[in-house]
Amino acid sequence: MKKIHRVLALLMAALMAFGLMTTAFAAEPTIDTSKKASLSIYKYDITKASEDGVWDAESYVSTGLHDDAVIDKLSKYAIQGVEFTYLRVADIAMSNEVVDGQRTVGVLYGFDNSDRSNAVLPAIGLTAADAHKTENGVNYYTSDSLNNKLAAALAANATNVKNALETAVKNGGVAMTETDAAGHTSASDMDQGLYLVVETRVPENVTSTCNPFLISLPMTTIDGSEWLYDLVIYPKNQTGNPNLSKTVREAKNSTGKHNGSLTDITDGFEHTATASVGDTVDYQILSTLPTITSKASGLSEYTYVDTLSKGIKYNKNDVVIEFFKDAGCTDKITTWGEDSGKFTVAYDDTANTMTIRMTETGLSEINEATTVYTDSVKRGYSDCTMRITYAATLTADAQMGDKDNPNTVTLTWKRTNTTYFDTLEDCCHVYTYGIDVLKQFSDGKGNMQNVKFNLHNDTDDVYVVAEQKDGVYYAKGITSKKPDATTFIPNAQGHIIVKGLEDGTYSLVEVATDKGYVLLADAIELVIKTGESGTCEQCATKLLTASATVNGKDVTMTDGNAIVPLTVLNNPGFNLPKTGGRGVWMYTVGGVLLLSAAAFIVVKSRKQHKSEQ
Repeated sequence: MKKIHRVLALLMAALMAFGLMTTAFAAEPTIDTSKKASLSIYKYDITKASEDGVWDAESYVSTGLHDDAVIDKLSKYAIQGVEFTYLRVADIAMSNEVVDGQRTVGVLYGFDNSDRSNAVLPAIGLTAADAHKTENGVNYYTSDSLNNKLAAALAANATNVKNALETAVKNGGVAMTETDAAGHTSASDMDQGLYLVVETRVPENVTSTCNPFLISLPMTTIDGSEWLYDLVIYPKNQTGNPNLSKTVREAKNSTGKHNGSLTDITDGFEHTATASVGDTVDYQILSTLPTITSKASGLSEYTYVDTLSKGIKYNKNDVVIEFFKDAGCTDKITTWGEDSGKFTVAYDDTANTMTIRMTETGLSEINEATTVYTDSVKRGYSDCTMRITYAATLTADAQMGDKDNPNTVTLTWKRTNTTYFDTLEDCCHVYTYGIDVLKQFSDGKGNMQNVKFNLHNDTDDVYVVAEQKDGVYYAKGITSKKPDATTFIPNAQGHIIVKGLEDGTYSLVEVATDKGYVLLADAIELVIKTGESGTCEQCATKLLTASATVNGKDVTMTDGNAIVPLTVLNNPGFNLPKTGGRGVWMYTVGGVLLLSAAAFIVVKSRKQHKSEQ
């Protein structure tokens, strides 16, 4: 499988824990309310950086300060095209209380009975009973209660909580500009308060949005020595890529249409196959879906463009899509047919392509189905396997020999930021071959039109059926009945050219020849063998090359190992009569006459002997 990237590898996001404030601090307790605040976010693939040994996430502590060392280390892991949206959900209020004779100075966050409060607090499980205090209809909460409730809610049901908070923020919040090539975005001139920040639009390479987080503007430094009005944060992400594979098999017993009855992912499917012209070939496309954790990371497009070589024709209207919980395709979730309304199929006969596009209904099920996961980590068909199967037919236009017939598929997917997309490509290869029989008479006088051959596929125990065009026979099918087999007759030059044969063992049987010439007593054995040779740059599979033997002796194939050449020579002579029928009668009459003659001779001899006595 070869990956084509527009941006970076697919990513999954997770929250970098970032505390709000302590309840007691050494800084000047009075906030300068005249100041505006700002928020700066750097979006990096920290998981990938960790895999590369560049970053140890456990050793980093969020401080809210700009960190040149972090930026220098992670600049190559920047993620472009992420949209963050923020919503101011509460006011900041200073708390100056005496408890048990001790004065405590801290910060509380006041939630009124507004839409923003009613959308946020229930989502994280906070009620009025959790408030530190209530004044004038406003519930005030500590940073600890807010952080703890949010963490617990996400742990219990991350999908539902993320969706609820994403919806709340999108309905009333402010969208920041998308992260640039450095993974950076910022907002300035912000009022002081408590903010909820979520990822609302992501490119295709973010497989999991980071958990929504609360941020206090301003907040104190870690040591509590000063107020920070301009915060810098670094949400981390995890990676996870979908994959794509296209394989093929010859459907020897196929009816010509795929019936969706495949039960084994390994049932004859490979990246290479050989087939005869007229054969039905089954194709299988496998894709592991990317991770989906919330609506912001949902798929907005999942489209396959399948391209067959010129010599292979789609058997239309037989596409089947199945979903499995496992990569081995044993634990099925559901099956979609073309009449399901969950995907469309369009053909371009000129380009020989088939486009399979998930509809809005299909994408909705992929993104939001609840049949697979009951935990809080994933949603829809995250990381499940999608299998597409269809059938096609090898035609007389197929390339022969080592040139083969490559067949590609390209998968394009987008997430909520539709400006960004990524693609995967894979391919498979179908090979076919032929024979060139040169018929000769030893004296050069025989009539070629009286010569007839059958071609038997010994590997599959069937006869070849072919049609002739411009002096060349093209295989178009098979038959188990000898009377239905094609009779091959040499052209004026004495050649019988048969194209479109798969590899295997064949018997060339002469069933008739010209009068006065000896019919071949034995069939000629032809063996076409394939072996690995070279590697496909696109799918990384081993390509095939062919070789052949005739009656056990190696022969050199022509036209790029496409054609097996051989010569058949007939000599003048007399053929033995056939057994049965008229031939047996002739032998019988002849035998009676000979016996009669012998009897006459014996009798006559006896009479002569008596007269001599």
